[in-house]
Amino acid sequence: QVQLAESGGGLVQAGGSLRLSCAASGRTFSTMGWFRQAPGQEREWVASITRDGRTSYADFVKGRFTISRDNAKNTVALQMYSLWFEDAAEYYCAGQGPMGTWDYRGQGTQVTVFS
Repeated sequence: QVQLAESGGGLVQAGGSLRLSCAASGRTFSTMGWFRQAPGQEREWVASITRDGRTSYADFVKGRFTISRDNAKNTVALQMYSLWFEDAAEYYCAGQGPMGTWDYRGQGTQVTVFS
């Protein structure tokens, strides 16, 4: 059974930092990533990383978020800096299936930004 389990969400003051982690089990992924969804909004892609470490970021997080992975541990992380109210959302870890689509997703972890 394939599982993705996120952790690290919580409350953070505007301008602060937070690190999200995701542990995958049941299979490995060539590409892993993070998505987020705020209330009333569509889910949006945040960042992704390939097995060999190539990263991609959504424009709205470039320079503020860093995605990384540990292939040996089958984990992926998202380091977030300079968090602002617009970053508050449920963050999901995801893995791509054989066809390159985001077939696997975790349950999510909530990030709340306060003033």
